[in-house]
Amino acid sequence: MNKIEEQDMEIKENAVYTTQEAQRLLKVSPSTTMRLIKKGIIRTAKVGKQYRIMGKELLRILSPGLEDKVGRIYNKGRRWLHKGIDV
Repeated sequence: MNKIEEQDMEIKENAVYTTQEAQRLLKVSPSTTMRLIKKGIIRTAKVGKQYRIMGKELLRILSPGLEDKVGRIYNKGRRWLHKGIDV
């Protein structure tokens, strides 16, 4: 891989990637990529017999702490909202 290709390895949130592109971006093996897909860790869309992965999915995999933080804030708000309703 040359320097130009390395610079193009930025993950774009709204871009659609193939499994091979995702594998290269995540720097994992083909079997690891498929294992992550099959276990539902990476959410995909199946087009024909091929998978397509949104860039935001790859970014989520690389920064799971962000998703955890958003989930905690959401649950805190939900509990507050339902506090008076559940009585």
